[in-house]
Amino acid sequence: MDINNYIEHTLLKPSTTEREIIDLCNDAKKHKFYGVCVNSCYISLAKQLLSQTGVKIVSVIGFPLGAMATEAKIFEAKNAIYDGADEIDMVINIGLLRSQNHVAVFKDLSGVKRAIGNVPLKVILEISELSKNEIVKACEICMDAKVDFIKTSTGFSKSGATLTAVKIIKKIVKDNAKIKASGGIKDLDTLLKYIDAGADRIGTSSGVAMMIEKLSSDKN
Repeated sequence: MDINNYIEHTLLKPSTTEREIIDLCNDAKKHKFYGVCVNSCYISLAKQLLSQTGVKIVSVIGFPLGAMATEAKIFEAKNAIYDGADEIDMVINIGLLRSQNHVAVFKDLSGVKRAIGNVPLKVILEISELSKNEIVKACEICMDAKVDFIKTSTGFSKSGATLTAVKIIKKIVKDNAKIKASGGIKDLDTLLKYIDAGADRIGTSSGVAMMIEKLSSDKN
């Protein structure tokens, strides 16, 4: 299995420096990762570094809380695409979801999706904040809004991805949307378990270590 095709090499810490983004992009080129996931202020730099490589640029909006106005998310998403983002990861409005204001959640998601057209939209559920029923309902709303991916976590809350959540999401969305597992996936064995559970993409800052582990495993 070519695990590099699953990996979005991720660096979203607020303290991230330009030097770290350069290193991130160089690692992505070297290992031919699917993409890099960066904050929007670094999209232009990543675009410059990854031009002609085939490595996608993913950026986050409404991050990490999801509580921004829809209009703000739309502006942020459009600006990210203008700067060179190939895919958008957007945090769902967790408070509205937990308030059971499902119409407002739908309008938030569909508003951004309509605004960015064919650019893939991943919706981050932040599963550590939700019950099983809330995860199920969020997936149903995502399907109605015709989003492209459902993503487990920002990596900034109480915990990250879980295999149980990925299996729940897969059961709901089937083949109608893809799944990005993110948050706490740090070794090859864990990555493979998430792929087996139904994840189509893995967001991780440990991609290089996984590639080294995979190379060592292939030699033995």
